[in-house]
Formats: sequence, structure tokens, C-alpha cells
Amino acid sequence: MALTAGIVGLPNVGKSTLFNAITNSRVLAENYPFATISPNVGVVEVPDVRMDEIVKLFDPKKTIYTTFEFTDIAGLVKGASKGEGLGNQFLANIRQTDAIVHVVRCFDDANIEHVEGSVDPVRDIEEINLELCLADLDTVENRIGKIARKAQTKEKDAIIEYDTLMKLKPALEAGTPVRLADLTEKDQEVLKNYSLLTNKPVIYVANMSDEEIGDPDSNPYYTAVRQLADAEGSECIAICAKIEEELSGMDKEDKQMFLDDLGIKSSGLDQIIQAAYHLLGLRTFFTVGKPECRAWTFREGMLAPQCAGIIHTDFERGFIRAEIYSYDDLMEYKTEASLKEHGKIRLEGKEYAMKDGDIVFFRFNV
Repeated sequence: MALTAGIVGLPNVGKSTLFNAITNSRVLAENYPFATISPNVGVVEVPDVRMDEIVKLFDPKKTIYTTFEFTDIAGLVKGASKGEGLGNQFLANIRQTDAIVHVVRCFDDANIEHVEGSVDPVRDIEEINLELCLADLDTVENRIGKIARKAQTKEKDAIIEYDTLMKLKPALEAGTPVRLADLTEKDQEVLKNYSLLTNKPVIYVANMSDEEIGDPDSNPYYTAVRQLADAEGSECIAICAKIEEELSGMDKEDKQMFLDDLGIKSSGLDQIIQAAYHLLGLRTFFTVGKPECRAWTFREGMLAPQCAGIIHTDFERGFIRAEIYSYDDLMEYKTEASLKEHGKIRLEGKEYAMKDGDIVFFRFNV
């Protein structure tokens, strides 16, 4: 599932440091022999304690976690919507992503200059949102010019599209992102193929100092960003990008000890990965055995044959049935023999909608 989140932010907010942490955490290439990773794309494992527990029970020769992609988006300056700086590259790159990770600076440091001369994360967010709204407005106005004549001829689909665009135009002119505009499901259906920048879901990442990360609520910058995110219905995650870069070079044990010393439950990068993964409606199923235990990504709502096809197209083409049990049941009964004895292994057919945490064996015939 090649879904990706784009990391955006103004200069000197910690965006590059965060991306360095992501690229240092890349998965081993040997598990993904057909993947060509471009310099501005980082592929990371999705942390999942369930896989850790599964591995303890099966002791496989090989363990493969599911993955997620992050794209480092070219830096933004005022006027990006009009092509200023690397504006055209910025807009082209972000258009190809599925979600936005918006990094904002929430620390004071006289040695690191802020592009606007002062630290104000809410202002920074509004600045980028405005540039994205202006770019979307340009897209909408161009389309209105092309569809208006068709709408005047009473062509039904053209009228629906025209009405949606005319409803959206004043919202964008007012600097309101598409995702926050008052649109119906039918409007959203019309806009589905537009790849509008402000229609993408957003996670705000508040980058703060290593002294404050243990108690982010004491940081007034973070509080302001969190309040903005809450008002939008978006998520806000506090990180220290400098610490994340240090953590990315450690093994799991050292990493956990370091986090424990700081009084932090999980790294900011792990939180961002999991948040982006779930924001896009992604879920995980597992295949298990002595040779290999593996996590697989699927979209919520996918049926068993479609999920079989994620492993191999032949599995979907020749799908017969799926033998399934839940992760929770495995943790209770510990072995497949005990699961079978207690009637916890189910046979599911072509209409079964896969659930997060399903452990599955697909039967097929081609």
C-alpha cells in the first residue's frame, strides 16, 4: 500500500532534522528487494507491540513489520502559490502525498534564526495554510472557467460540479482549508479526483527543546498549536527533533532506556508513524509461522480476498477461504492447537471484512 505523508514546514523549524531521524530509521533493503527509494523518501517500520508479542510465541527465523512512507517536501516561503522560491516544487511534491505532517517550531534559540524574525507557531501554520489555500483557489477558478459553459447547458454532472466549486471558492478566498469547509458528502465525492492540497488530513508536530519535551504542556507554544489542532479535529504531537535524530541510531533496548531516563513513554517519531498510519484508515493483519512472521497493511473495509491479493495476486484470484483468529485470542490461548481446541479459529469466505489484528492463513487454488 504505497501511501505517504509529506513533511512540510517553514525553514529552521526542525523539518530536516526530523526527516534525518526518519531516514536513519529506514527498514533493511533486503526485505524489500523491489523498492527503489528516492533521496527524499524515507520508509520506516510501523511500531506494533502486537508483533513483538507474536514473535515471542512463534520464534520465527524472520520478522517483517509493516511499513509507511514519509516524503520530505521542499521548503516553503511566502508566495509559494505563485511559484516563489521552490514553490512549484513544493506544491507538486505535496500534491502527490496522502497526508501532511506539518512541523512547527515551538522553542526559543537565539542561535537559530526564524525566517519571520520571531517564534509564533500559529502564525507559521496560518502562513502555510494560506499558501495552500491560494494554490487550491487557483485550481478551483481554472476549473470553474472550464465547467461553467457546460453547466449553463443544463448538463447534470456539470451543474453538480459547478455548484460544488462555487460553494468552495469563497471558503478558499477566506483562507479556509477544504477539509474545514462546510461541504456535503456529495461535494466531497465531486472533489475526490482534484487532489486539492487543503483537503488532505493533517498532523501538527510541535518541535520543542530537549528541556521541555518531558512536560510539553508547560510550553505555551505547544499549547497554542494543540488548541488550534483540537479546533480543527486534527492531531498534535510534541517531539524534540534533536532527540529523535539521536534515537534513530540506537537499537531497541538502548532506545527504550534513553526514553525511560527522559520519562517519555514512546518516541515522537513512533507516535507520528502510528498517527499517520491510522489517519489514512490503514490497518494491520498478520501471517505467522516458524519461517516468518509478517505484518501486512490493508485499508479499513477491505474484504478477505483483497487482503489476500496484497500478499500475491494469485491468492486473490484463486481465493477459497481464510482461516482466521484474533491477536487477543492468541494472547489468551498461546498456541494454535489451543485456539483450535477452544473453537477460536474461524473459516471466513469472500464477503468477510478483515479486522485490525486478524491473524490469517489464506487458502487458494489457481
